Amino acid sequence: MWIALVPMLAWGSIGLVSGKMGGDAHQQTLGMTFGALIFAIVTTIFSFQHFLQYNSFKLWAVGIVSGLCWCLGQNNQFKAMKAIGVSKAVPISTGAQLVTTTIAGAIFFHEWTTTRQLGFGFLALLFLVLGVVFTSLRDKSKADDDGIKEDRTEGAKTIIISTIGFLLYTVVVTLFSVNTQAMILPQAVGMVLGGFIFSYRKNSFEKPMYKNMLTGLFWGAGNFCMFQATTLVGLAISFSLSQSGIVISTFGSIFLLGEKKTKKEMGYVTIGSILVIIGSIILGMLK
Repeated sequence: MWIALVPMLAWGSIGLVSGKMGGDAHQQTLGMTFGALIFAIVTTIFSFQHFLQYNSFKLWAVGIVSGLCWCLGQNNQFKAMKAIGVSKAVPISTGAQLVTTTIAGAIFFHEWTTTRQLGFGFLALLFLVLGVVFTSLRDKSKADDDGIKEDRTEGAKTIIISTIGFLLYTVVVTLFSVNTQAMILPQAVGMVLGGFIFSYRKNSFEKPMYKNMLTGLFWGAGNFCMFQATTLVGLAISFSLSQSGIVISTFGSIFLLGEKKTKKEMGYVTIGSILVIIGSIILGMLK
């Protein structure tokens, strides 16, 4: 079960690492894809016989499509972070992903079949969503001087597109039942292709892009463990646990990236984080 917690730590750090590395959304996305490709190549080398066993046209097709969908999701999540800040964009994006992906896993893939699983599953989802809501609440009495000039329209649009991309990135793999360990390399190739598409005719090959390759290594480790966990506990549980990293990204953006919060907002963040942890624990108890 511990492997399902690795994505929480790795992915929860992505917004913080990319924020420190700098660059625009296209540079951050392209850098991440190169980092993920390096991770995939190394992983494949060490499990080459396994890769050859499952290597097929289907594996490459599903992996590349999944990588392209991820790129759509991540590029727009970076844009949302620029528009409304990491501490607000990540929790809202996470909530949308949790709702859509958990429903897909529980209902369309029939991962929750008993009354107990359905009851506790949706109870856990309720805790997770409430946690996300609390972490994104703002103090209405606070002046708009926290260093972030919000573009809420852009934020909402990019989060919707990001949610669709991230949903398809996980669902397509489960739908076509490819080997998740062997798929890491084809998926990374799809990500790099997507990165080139989004960075076309933009000044992406600059220093921030290369620095963001570190972010891709974090993502690669989380992605590998998330899909390994999916085969053990299912999509609904593994993906929901992976998104609990909002606790790391939310507090990290405040203490490391300097996003200011009032005392009331810190209270919201603390309550939200506790709710997310409770929801994650309930999900972990389902199997």
